[in-house]
Amino acid sequence: MSTPEDQQPTVAQLAEGYAAKAGLHRSGNGNIDVLKSAGGVQGIAESILPGLVFLVAFTVARDLPLALVAALAVAAAFTVARLLQRKPLTQALAGIVGVGLSAWLANSTGKAEDFYVLGFFTNLGYIVAMSISIAVRWPFAGLLFGFIRNEGLDWRKHPARVKAYRIGTWVIISVLVLRLLVQVPLYFMGEQGLAGLATTRLLMGAPLYILGMWVAWLLTRPAPAPAEEPVEPS
Repeated sequence: MSTPEDQQPTVAQLAEGYAAKAGLHRSGNGNIDVLKSAGGVQGIAESILPGLVFLVAFTVARDLPLALVAALAVAAAFTVARLLQRKPLTQALAGIVGVGLSAWLANSTGKAEDFYVLGFFTNLGYIVAMSISIAVRWPFAGLLFGFIRNEGLDWRKHPARVKAYRIGTWVIISVLVLRLLVQVPLYFMGEQGLAGLATTRLLMGAPLYILGMWVAWLLTRPAPAPAEEPVEPS
């Protein structure tokens, strides 16, 4: 029968792999490079521009299919750009799939505001998953930041570090909850709330994510090691 110690390398490998897939990067001074972790300028543009183009096209033309095609075209253009640049396609493909599903949903219902519904369920899924990670003492922030700080999973042996990463995870959760608290009421306003919904989706997307990750990083910093006192000669 395997013991927790036997299972730990597997958990460590899974956590390390997830941290890598999450796109987290470390800057030259050892801190988290939040901008690069958010995908850099191109990655942020990929997350913002399809929704922005959809809003502008629908506001100007009042033609839902045209606005949806325009948003899909922008997402497709980013995918082609990554192919030409020989960059990883993960983020661009995820983006075009998300835009495609959102476009299909809005086209099916005939409601422009339904273009943003998928994001609500994505946020809710992350909230639930991160809350569970706190409950089982594997806080999400620890799995992400632990490997950037070269802590591995050693932080789980120290209650103070577990507590710090629990707080950091709550910070990230609060960002996701805030999105829902602001955007869901705008969604239920129908087309009247579309401009506000689209605007807050842009502002509370990458910019708020970057801020939340940076605050979580600062709050989970390890305490500095005490300086060793010089030994007086006997």
